[in-house]
Amino acid sequence: MEKGESLKFLFIINSGSGNGSTDWVMIILDYFKFSNHIIKLYEMPKESNLELIKNEIKIFSPKIVVAVGGDGTVNSVATCLLETNIIMGILPAGSANGLAKELGLMCEHKKALDVIVKRFTKKIHVLKINNHMCIHLSDVGLNAFAMKEFKNNHHRGMLGYIRVLLKVILKNPKIVVRMHFNENVIKIKASQIVIANATKYGSGAVINPIGNLADKLFEVVAVKKLSFIEIFKMIFSHASFNPKKTEIFQMSSLSIHSAQKMHFQIDGEYLGMVNDINATLIPSAINMIVPEN
Repeated sequence: MEKGESLKFLFIINSGSGNGSTDWVMIILDYFKFSNHIIKLYEMPKESNLELIKNEIKIFSPKIVVAVGGDGTVNSVATCLLETNIIMGILPAGSANGLAKELGLMCEHKKALDVIVKRFTKKIHVLKINNHMCIHLSDVGLNAFAMKEFKNNHHRGMLGYIRVLLKVILKNPKIVVRMHFNENVIKIKASQIVIANATKYGSGAVINPIGNLADKLFEVVAVKKLSFIEIFKMIFSHASFNPKKTEIFQMSSLSIHSAQKMHFQIDGEYLGMVNDINATLIPSAINMIVPEN
């Protein structure tokens, strides 16, 4: 693309993301005020849905659509861009910004917008899990249970989540599942099972050290036994897991069944309790803007 080319950017803004104190509308307008690019800002209503976002995309017909929000907003926008040639960007505006951190996108406003305008792209895969799209991480068990409790908690932010997680850990809920993948059938008892499109949570904890967003496989991480050493590895050392405590499997499709219902979340959105999980990989699904390095 030529440097002086005028392109259409559509910004899908979730003003409720994070602590809600950043005026993204003014930041974006100020950044583009001397630009020859054409921009449109769409502020998501509280009762937003995918059809409203798709309609905005259809009417404006942009070259680039930018999700301004956290992982939930990113998931919604990415879902609307499947099977299109539209480029996607992210302005991290959520509390955790898991996928943005995964891609090396910075939270400093001007630098993040500089990356968007440069339009250096990489094709990444996504997962389809129980007819929902997963662009970051999904899990059943402990973390999903904590997300359910966190939703109704008065304390927000990472400290609020940690408080809730500790309470859930004390309850020590375990799930027993039967997993079918790669012609294997495995029975596992675990605190949680992570269906990993990416490698780490928004906290920075690396749950899937062998993940690669550009390959044709995804990982399932079975956290069979919680321990301080394994948590230390995830957060700090990133050393290899003890397979007796944390086991990783690679696959392109998966089915999980549990006799008892399991807490279930995708990309930070709690989706209730389920007995079954079915997941498949969609390779090279999204053309995502990333930093050049």
